[in-house]
Amino acid sequence: MVYYERNLPHYLPEGYAYFITTRLAGTIPKVIYEKIKREYEQGLEMISSLKNNKIQRNKYHELQRINFTKYENILDDCKYGHKWLGENRIAQIVNDALHYYDGKRYDLISFTIMPNHIHLVLFPIVERKSSFAQSKGKDIDSQNESGDSFYILSKIMQDIKKYTSREANKILKRKGKFWQHESYDHVVRDQKELRRIVKYILNNPVKAGLCEDIDEWEWNYFNPKYLA
Repeated sequence: MVYYERNLPHYLPEGYAYFITTRLAGTIPKVIYEKIKREYEQGLEMISSLKNNKIQRNKYHELQRINFTKYENILDDCKYGHKWLGENRIAQIVNDALHYYDGKRYDLISFTIMPNHIHLVLFPIVERKSSFAQSKGKDIDSQNESGDSFYILSKIMQDIKKYTSREANKILKRKGKFWQHESYDHVVRDQKELRRIVKYILNNPVKAGLCEDIDEWEWNYFNPKYLA
């Protein structure tokens, strides 16, 4: 299991799909963000005091759901910050970047591009250390105890954001921060949860009042082979 941290803890067990949400910079005011963060940290502290592991896990997943919903409701309202992803040229840049890394760094399951944030579900690709080094000709980013190397989510999102922010800023004729550094990520535990999350992602534009049917939203995508 990989662990990394910026503002919130992230635990990344290998062999699972991940549900990721990332947003444009400035789309949640700092005072609101800090309030939600404090509430989340208080919830984590309460959960850590529980003795029963099963109850701990259930409480943790419920806390994640509540925490995510708080952020999502603010983003869907689009009351704060820019809505650059609502411009077709910029949405196309993000769309193309997500597809570009498909089969290279991850297997892409689903995504939707909203005016101020994106939802994404993927399987990080795991490769043997030797074959990875030979094919890429680069240093290994990280490796597990068995010697496998893999792209963790922080590296995947860093590269996607770096490219798309540069290209989007060219179109916008601006400089400066485009994406928020922090992303929300959630381990998809089983096929049932995967179907539920993909359904949620594809329905997000409908929920936000951007279209009436999921098929109308140009920036929805899913690979049906993962939902069989």
